[in-house]
This record gives sequence, C-alpha cells and structure tokens, in this order.
Amino acid sequence: MLEAFTGRFRMGNTAVKLPPERMPEAYRGVPRLGEEFFRGGTAEKCARACPTDAIDPAGKTVDLGRCVFCGLCEEACGGNGIRFTPDPHLPFGSREQLVLGRSSLEPPVAGVKLRSLLGRSLHLREVSAGGCNGCDLEAQAAGNPNFDIQRFGIDFVASPRHADGILVTGPVSKNMKEALVETYEAVAEPKVVIAVGACAASGGVFRGSYAVENGAGGVVPVDIFIPGCPPHPLSIVYGIAGFFGRYPKKVPAGRPR
Repeated sequence: MLEAFTGRFRMGNTAVKLPPERMPEAYRGVPRLGEEFFRGGTAEKCARACPTDAIDPAGKTVDLGRCVFCGLCEEACGGNGIRFTPDPHLPFGSREQLVLGRSSLEPPVAGVKLRSLLGRSLHLREVSAGGCNGCDLEAQAAGNPNFDIQRFGIDFVASPRHADGILVTGPVSKNMKEALVETYEAVAEPKVVIAVGACAASGGVFRGSYAVENGAGGVVPVDIFIPGCPPHPLSIVYGIAGFFGRYPKKVPAGRPR
C-alpha cells in the first residue's frame, strides 16, 4: 500500500495543461477560411469535395454541425480556401453559431443563475442515441486522468434522477427518440442539454435517412452543440466547461497542416 501511495506521489499530475500548448501535427481542429474562399470559384470547388454538404458556396459558409473533418475540402482547394488548424477549441453554442463565415461569433456562456447552481458541480447522464459510439468513446476519454474533465466538477452519472443534464450523441434514431425524451423529462429543473458530434447536431453522415431524427435539436431543447466527428476530448472539455465560463481560452501552438 505504501508503495502505491509513493508511486502515485512521484507520478504527480498527469492531466493535460489547459489550454494545451501543442496538438499533434495530424490533428484537424478549427478550420480557417482564407480570402480565396470568398473569391472566384474556390468555394464551389471546396463544396464539390464535401461529402456531407457542409459547405454553402452561395453563402460562402461552412457548417461545422455537418462537417466530419475529413479534410477533402482542404485537399481540393490546395489549402488556399479552407485550412484546418491545430486549435481544438471548436466553436460551440446554438446551431447558428456552428456556421463559419466572414464573421466570428463569441461562444455563449450560461446565465448567472445557471452558473451559480451548476457551474462548479455538473453531473451528466449520457444518452447514446443511435450513433457509431465514436463520440461516446471521446466523451469517456474526457473523464480519464489525461484530460480530467472532473477538474471542473463535471462528472457522469448512471441515472437521470441524479443528473443536472444530459449529453447526447448520435443522430437520434427513431427507436431512441422515446428513450431520449423520457431521459430528458426525468432530469430535474434547471437542466442543460449538450449535443456532442456532427450526428447529434445535424444527423451527420446519417442525415436524411428514414431511420433518424437528424440530430437532437428537433427532439429535445439543446443548450449547446459541440461539433466534430468525433470531437477531441479537449473539444468536449472546452465546450462544456467553456459554457460555464471556466475554461481558459488560448490557441495552442503548432504548425498548420
């Protein structure tokens, strides 16, 4: 027992420093839209390469709620129109705030009352609503000692009766709709709903299927959407803790892809 305590003491704090100083070179984070994207036919070229129709060439926008971060648009445009950066701080908020254009929107922050009640102790019940489990794995990883979402007082519980809100993943299949609604209703007020991943935001790659609801927003009221396919654990930590104003915002260093 003494050896275990000694080893743990020597190990120290293993959690990633926030904000992170550097991300892996291969990581695709927040996309930046260059001036080329807004001129000529660059947006059209990028849009033709997008498998999820996330790029609107007419409006010159990119919907991160649909984007799966495959990088095909960056390759098609030669990096001139769209370039993925190593920044894991993906935009979060309403569906409208996931749409990138010329202007950037500040992420939302919970109201004073909600922050005072849940800002330092937030318990979430996760609902996997018919997805591929990629977002579920990343949400689980957010709670490990490396990313340590618990440092913000955020934890996952087994029952909605013990929860302050729900975290939804997946496109919400027809068979999971009722379960999601019942879970939402079982959580006491005030509560928050967090939709994680492209599927929960828009249906993702399953959008338009007869078997899905095209995301959580049409089934339960969602407070914040966190994009990605799946989002990195740091993006999940930033989205949830940032909503309560508890995450230090700074772009990590790293050479753009």
